[in-house]
Amino acid sequence: MDVKAALQQRKSVRAFLNKPVETQTIHRILDAARHAPSGTNAQPWQVAVVSGKKKKALEEKLITAFQCGDEEKMDYLYYPLEWIEPYRSRRRACGLQLYTALNITRAEKDRQRAQWQANYTAFEAPIVLYFFIDPAMKTGSFMDYGMFLQSIMLSAVEEGLATCPQAALGQYPEIVKKELRYEGMTLVCGMAVGYEDKGALVNSYRTPREPVEVFTRFID
Repeated sequence: MDVKAALQQRKSVRAFLNKPVETQTIHRILDAARHAPSGTNAQPWQVAVVSGKKKKALEEKLITAFQCGDEEKMDYLYYPLEWIEPYRSRRRACGLQLYTALNITRAEKDRQRAQWQANYTAFEAPIVLYFFIDPAMKTGSFMDYGMFLQSIMLSAVEEGLATCPQAALGQYPEIVKKELRYEGMTLVCGMAVGYEDKGALVNSYRTPREPVEVFTRFID
């Protein structure tokens, strides 16, 4: 597949078909992604591929924590403590697109909460990837990780699969690390992987991207 086409085709999918993904397919995706660059070739990624009974058991614990109002605390600060422009407006527009696609109004807090809870099942995708990093590694290795994650998502497109990278799956790190036996590691995020349900309303929209002129200066 053409790289530019894969970049444009990739999107965050939030509804998946009840269709299994073969282990060999995930292996091919990771085998391609392992060629992502990393500073000094450190290759700081550690991946757990979770499915079946283990996925179900883990998501039940995450949902219980969410419903009980347990404090969400990622292993690192993903978002700013205070949003400023233009990021605040982009964030709000993103959320509005989601709720508009699902016909969820601002007053329907229960439906909003139910949609957020769907994060913890990886939107019913058959596979969820959890990504870990040794806490000894610092900011540069998170840059490496971003390139690795993008490589996975683009490779998934080539395989006919859809993905959704999820910071939400890192909100209860102690539960995840204990269940998957990754104690002592830093949980980076999770990623839903499966076949897109193209008839689902939640998959019917695309978030916009700024044109090159907005974020680029050509200096000579």
